[in-house]
Amino acid sequence: MTGAQAIVRSLEELGADVVFGLPGGAVLPLYDPIYSSTKMRHVLVRHEQGAGHAATGYAQVSGKVGVCIATSGPGATNLVTPIADANLDSVPMVAITGQVGHTLLGTDAFQEADIRGITLPVTKHNFMVTDPNDIPAALAEAFYVASTGRPGAVLVDVPKDIQNAEMDFVWPPKINLPGYRPVTTPHARQIEEAVRLISQAKQPVFYIGGGVIKANAHKELKEFAEYTGIPVVTTLMALGSFPDSHELHMGMPGMHGTVPAVAAMQRSDLLITIGARFDDRVTGDVASFAPDAKVIHADIDPAEIGKIRAVDVPIVGDAREVLSGLLSVYQNSGLAVPSLSNWRDYLNDLKQRFPRGWEDQSDGSLSPQFVIQTLSQEAGPDAIYCAGVGQHQMWAAQFVDYEKPRTWLNSGGLGTMGYAIPAAMGAKAGRPDAEVWAIDGDGCFQMTNQELVTCAMEGFPIKVALINNGNLGMVRQWQALFYGERYSNTRLREQGNYMPDFVKLSESMGCVAIRVTKEEEVLPAIRKAREINDRPVVIDFIVGEDAQVWPMVSAGSSNSDIQYALGLRPLFDEDSAAESPAHIDEVVDANATAASHKVTKEDNN
Repeated sequence: MTGAQAIVRSLEELGADVVFGLPGGAVLPLYDPIYSSTKMRHVLVRHEQGAGHAATGYAQVSGKVGVCIATSGPGATNLVTPIADANLDSVPMVAITGQVGHTLLGTDAFQEADIRGITLPVTKHNFMVTDPNDIPAALAEAFYVASTGRPGAVLVDVPKDIQNAEMDFVWPPKINLPGYRPVTTPHARQIEEAVRLISQAKQPVFYIGGGVIKANAHKELKEFAEYTGIPVVTTLMALGSFPDSHELHMGMPGMHGTVPAVAAMQRSDLLITIGARFDDRVTGDVASFAPDAKVIHADIDPAEIGKIRAVDVPIVGDAREVLSGLLSVYQNSGLAVPSLSNWRDYLNDLKQRFPRGWEDQSDGSLSPQFVIQTLSQEAGPDAIYCAGVGQHQMWAAQFVDYEKPRTWLNSGGLGTMGYAIPAAMGAKAGRPDAEVWAIDGDGCFQMTNQELVTCAMEGFPIKVALINNGNLGMVRQWQALFYGERYSNTRLREQGNYMPDFVKLSESMGCVAIRVTKEEEVLPAIRKAREINDRPVVIDFIVGEDAQVWPMVSAGSSNSDIQYALGLRPLFDEDSAAESPAHIDEVVDANATAASHKVTKEDNN
């Protein structure tokens, strides 16, 4: 068979049931056998970036490898952003790109680009196939590298003449990856030392990252947390790995985290870090992050351990095996479970004092937090929620209740605007029976909304909650807080002027579209959207432009400087008195006097 036929056959053998792509000259040989495939569905996107993010969304909800295809030159370079995005968030993805004939390499031939060199810093591995007989092994190795160890993005570049050349197809191929030996089983001595530290801790906290979801370790996490009674915080990428409703869950830490989650880490004497990488959005100023805490750091990627924070007990291994090992060793060690009632009482007191809430808009306009909380209550924890990047992303993290893994998709590490619509499409392809909501902002939406056409034509009836404030909201918030309200180039439209008109635009792309401007219209619109399952639905929620994301830790500041609302004193000082309820009462009273706005809506309001 030809090399192109071998690519299709290899993908079929590897279980790739859906691929996302856009044909072009350098992949025309590949698209011919794709036409004949009965085992693999190809989804024709409107932009290669959409193909990459769709492959990511597919991988995130299914746990399988996502696949995208693009032609050479600009087709391949349009994949750079989703490749970098997937790699930074440890998503298993294989990108297949066409290339000019290998005899033309280096001649600046039409649509030639060194995509291997371009993507070298943002892929887990990449390579070019120069012998058609190597195609089965190349794709098998790509899938293996992408999905094992710390998952990531792998690019396979195939020149056009290699696709056309004939070869003898043999399956399964022999995989030859010298030096690639991911460690999944943790060292027993490190597990024992970790258990010893945990048994001695008085204020420990689980610092849980997205690696727990990648490892399907949510059950093991819950078992170990309940056995020890240790509070849990889950990062942006780990939402759903531990139920939001659980009494031990303190919420999301970091820049826009909950007060109890930030306090749990700042006042901790032991961080039990599983599958997290001490990202700057979590730690703030590293020097003042969790200053009194010893650190247990377990990660499947040894390069992450000790990279940001010195570690007392390093553990290299799969999160599922680590948590299972910790529980087993602890139960058989004879060590007592630490008494943590005072520690949990302190944190639970903060949960009561600082519930999630928001400020009413001074002009009476719709509050975006109300929209997202209502959506969560109506669609429930079985739905899949996929967010773009910005204020709406943080509100979706704060006001949706996540009870299960792989129900929350977002671009965490790279922070890619335009992620939500194509990723939601990929999620619907990966889990067709699930209800999939894209929570997007009007800035993000204008980058990749063309994939709604793909959704309409390919039969992916996703639902879009468009949080439309007419601005680049998060940038505007920073300009309000740090640049004297000098709103330089953040306004996307004038108030009252719907340009573009997202209702008409969505309808033109084959969607049902609804505009909502009042609170009493929110729930009926969401219910109507949920009843429509034969095409995509877009709800254009017109919200106030002055809504802001709180709590907040300013970039580069200490997490102890977390503020609950605009212009208020930090809740925690560096001295130990900050732990006392009396200190918190003092700050709360001072803030109540100083604040120009107060939280007026809370949970269950």
